[in-house]
Amino acid sequence: MTAQAQPSELPGATKTEEAPGAAPAAKGQRPPRFTPEGRISSEGKVLNVFSHGMLVLWGLLVTLPLLWAVMSSLKTDKEIFTSPWGLPSSLHFDNWSRAWSKSNIGDFFLNTVLVVGCSLIGTMLLGSMAAYVLARFEFPGKRFVYFLFVGGMSFPVILALVPLFFVMRNMSLLNTFHGLILVYIAYSLPFTVFFLTSFFKTLPTSVAEAAMLDGASQTRTFFQVMLPMAKPGLISVGIFNFLGQWNQYMLPTVLNTEEDKRVLTQGLVQLAASQQYKGDWSALFAGLVLAMLPVLGVYIVFQRQVQAGLTAGALK
Repeated sequence: MTAQAQPSELPGATKTEEAPGAAPAAKGQRPPRFTPEGRISSEGKVLNVFSHGMLVLWGLLVTLPLLWAVMSSLKTDKEIFTSPWGLPSSLHFDNWSRAWSKSNIGDFFLNTVLVVGCSLIGTMLLGSMAAYVLARFEFPGKRFVYFLFVGGMSFPVILALVPLFFVMRNMSLLNTFHGLILVYIAYSLPFTVFFLTSFFKTLPTSVAEAAMLDGASQTRTFFQVMLPMAKPGLISVGIFNFLGQWNQYMLPTVLNTEEDKRVLTQGLVQLAASQQYKGDWSALFAGLVLAMLPVLGVYIVFQRQVQAGLTAGALK
């Protein structure tokens, strides 16, 4: 007679995997199964809760100071010092009008809009054309030119302030809007070219080739075909350039010393320095809110485009 085969030795049968270190199963009981999927799932949940908690904490750290500044801009000077964390008894919007007119925040605001608007247009125009050439054409020295732009991103601007001051003075560009605009464009070009070069490489070449076959020139193909296709990337890098140029303080402080041509960051520092004599803290907070409202508004309006532009470069 042949011995009867055990169930675990039958063809097609699978052994039950026991957890390491588990006690042997009692007779007549099935041993516990080791399910790594369950363990990974529980670890994923813990990591998810931890990451969301950190995001909530980071959001509070960023949002609460902004809300406190807005709340303080609607208080009186007495309320700012007696109850800094309390709500205002009434909304004093006259603080904003006083900061706009009497503290010259309105003039500084208009100067900033003029400088940043012109420099942003010039940066996006020149940067997109340079990035398109580097991404689509082959010519001697292409990689050298590209790495020159990349090297410009790693060069600290503070090291160039002294020679830049003398260059601007010799060219009679100190204390002029167009001189500051040119400096802003040169300051923002390396990042713009680096970002858009990678973005233009992800765009399909078949559309440009079809336009060329239809008789379009290189200039028409670039402006009417490629630029509309690169709209997400252009909006993303434009937002970053806008934020950097709007909040720029070091360059205008060195190159723009005339009071009537100061930009908003210089005006806020001047307003803060004058508080030790006047004590108009409510106007200072109002000016701070007026300075940050355009930045918040631009980001809120173009939030989806910024996210689409940052992720579009990874998809081809």
